[in-house]
Amino acid sequence: MKNHIEITVETEYQAEQSREGEYVFVYHICIRNNGEQAAQLLSRKWLITDADGNITEVQGDGVIGEQPVIAPQQEHRYSSYSVLKTEVGCMQGSYQMRAEDGVFFEADIPMFTLAVAGILN
Repeated sequence: MKNHIEITVETEYQAEQSREGEYVFVYHICIRNNGEQAAQLLSRKWLITDADGNITEVQGDGVIGEQPVIAPQQEHRYSSYSVLKTEVGCMQGSYQMRAEDGVFFEADIPMFTLAVAGILN
């Protein structure tokens, strides 16, 4: 089942919410179930790394207060945010999920970059 979950991410720097030493990034997640059975997202685990190499681990139930069941060939979308002390960083992690047949599995969230617009040019 793990290989049937596809996760894509888009990010946005929020200049109006940010200030020196506190950079706010919004990320938009799409979790697509390409499998043949429904899967429920139970919890999440994030590793957030800033440009200084500081790593913050975040774990919790569901996403934005929900534990969505994603039907076959359907997707679940949500947005959240992260605040870094540097202008560049990255996030990666996993969702702990349960397939309709009761099998638990992890769906890896690929690493993505958080960066102030134009900083990496």
